[in-house]
Amino acid sequence: MNTKKLFSYETFVHALSGAAGGVTAMTVFFPLDTIRSRLQVEESREAKNTILAMQELIEQEGISSLYRGLQPVLTSLCCSNFVYFYAFHGLRSLVETNNTGKNAIRDLTVAAVSGVLNVVLTTPLWVANTRLKMQGAKLSSEDKKCLGGHPIYAGTIDAITKIAAKEGWQSLWSGMVPSLMLVINPAIQFTVYEALKAEYCKMFGSKKVGTLSVFLIGALAKSISTVLTYPLQIVQSKLRYGTEHLKKLTVMQIFAYIIRTNGVKGLYKGLEPKLLQTTLTAAFMFLCYEKIVAFVFYLMGIYHPICPTRK
Repeated sequence: MNTKKLFSYETFVHALSGAAGGVTAMTVFFPLDTIRSRLQVEESREAKNTILAMQELIEQEGISSLYRGLQPVLTSLCCSNFVYFYAFHGLRSLVETNNTGKNAIRDLTVAAVSGVLNVVLTTPLWVANTRLKMQGAKLSSEDKKCLGGHPIYAGTIDAITKIAAKEGWQSLWSGMVPSLMLVINPAIQFTVYEALKAEYCKMFGSKKVGTLSVFLIGALAKSISTVLTYPLQIVQSKLRYGTEHLKKLTVMQIFAYIIRTNGVKGLYKGLEPKLLQTTLTAAFMFLCYEKIVAFVFYLMGIYHPICPTRK
C-alpha cells in the first residue's frame, strides 16, 4: 500500500480548503446555528419558526446574541473540517491504489472512519464550544436552575481546562457516544454528494459541475443526512449541556426522557432552523471548498476536474 498519497500536497490542499470553506460558510449563517442550539438545549423555549425565534432572541438579548460564541465555533469547525477532509481524501486515496476505482460503499466506509477519527480528536473542542455559546445567555428561571451552574470561561482553552478540573477529563468527551453514532451524518452527506456529482457529470457529459449545481447538490446531500440523524443531535446537545441528571443517562434513556416530556416532536425540536442553517452552510461550504481546491491546484499547475471519475 502506497502511503505517499496520505501525506501528499493534494490531500493537504483538500483539508485546508475544507477548513476554509467551512469557516466561511459558518460565519455567514451563524445566527441560524445559534437559534438551533437554544431550541435544542433550553427546555422552556418553545419551538417557533426561524424568523420568530430570531426576533424573540434579539428582543430579549440584543442582536449580538445571534453571534455569541462565534470565535470558538470557528476554531472548532476549522480543526474539525481539516481533520475530516484530510482523513477522507487521504484514506480514499489509499483504498484506490489497487485500481479499484471509487464506489458509494467505499466512500461511505471511508467517510465513516474519517468521522470516527474526527469525533475522537475534536469532541473536547465542541464540548467547550457549546458551553461558550450558552455563556451570557439570559435564561429563564427554569433553565437557569438547570443550566446556569457553569463557571465563566475566557475562551476555548480556558473552558477545556476548567471543565477538566471541575468535572474530570472524561467530561470533555461527554456526548461522544451519540457523536460516534452521528458519524453516519457526514458519511451519508459526503457519499450522496460524491454520487450526485458523478451522476451529474454522467448525465451532462461534463468534467465540471457548475457553481449553482455544486450549491444545490451540497444542499440536497446535507438535507438528507440531517433529517435522518437529527434525533441523535438532540441527544448529543442534552449530553453536552444538559442537567447533571441527563448527563448520567444513557442515549436510549435520554430518548425516552425527551419523548416522555415533549412527545415524539421533541426529537425534532429546532429542526427547521437546523435544516435551514446546516443545508445553507453545507451547500456554501462545498461551493467554497470546490472553488478553493480548483484555484490552488491551478496555481500548483495540477489539473483537477471537479467531477469524480469512476471505473
